[in-house]
Amino acid sequence: MKQILTSLFLILGVFIDQKCEALNCEGCVALDELSFDKVLSKFPVSLIKFDIAYPYGDRHDQFAQVAKDAANIPDLFVGEVGIKDYGEKENSELGKRFKIERDDFPAVVVFVKNNLKGSIEHFKFDNDKGFTAGNLKNFIKQKSGLRIPLKGCIEQLDNIAEKFTSSSEEERKKLQKEAERELKGLSEDQKKNGQMYTKVMKKLTSDGAGFLSTEETRIKKLLTTKLTANKKEEMEIRLNILTSFMVAAANNKDEL
Repeated sequence: MKQILTSLFLILGVFIDQKCEALNCEGCVALDELSFDKVLSKFPVSLIKFDIAYPYGDRHDQFAQVAKDAANIPDLFVGEVGIKDYGEKENSELGKRFKIERDDFPAVVVFVKNNLKGSIEHFKFDNDKGFTAGNLKNFIKQKSGLRIPLKGCIEQLDNIAEKFTSSSEEERKKLQKEAERELKGLSEDQKKNGQMYTKVMKKLTSDGAGFLSTEETRIKKLLTTKLTANKKEEMEIRLNILTSFMVAAANNKDEL
């Protein structure tokens, strides 16, 4: 009887182990040392997270959100490499190859095919810049040109927002008029979100760049309070739209 119970526990353990691994990240694929190069060679751009074998926590959730949002982008592959520092130390060689230590986990790397050189270039995300879905998406766009929209954001207005933060006062007036023209062509469902862009533009003009961090803090504080589902979604979308301006401002700062 004891042997039967032991066998059942072992089988159950394997099942749970496999199930957990399958559920690590919806929308991304687990890679190992044998499949890594084969898979990456098939895609123009790949986003890979190097982490512990069974990751969890806010950073993993942020990465999982990117994977989910990128599901319909054919040129982008999203995967993860689980590295074990015990037993047979699976995938540890991949960690060494890209100079990733356990203290770096989770380490996110964007791989971009360079067709001219016939090689794959890779760029490591700086966790200190804020491990959020928005910042990861912006990093992908910076290094590959691929855009993954944030929930509630509107691509043509995102493009204007990126120009707005680094423009002169005269250019901002023109961009705001351009945004207002874009608003007229939006569907009724999109107009409410579109109007948030123009409101941010007006506040940036009147209050200066400091408005971005102040408003971000205010919204994040609101999101920790009890809100209705609709109000919470509205705040999340407002934060995403604010991010469109903030990442552009950060890019401009990095270029200086």
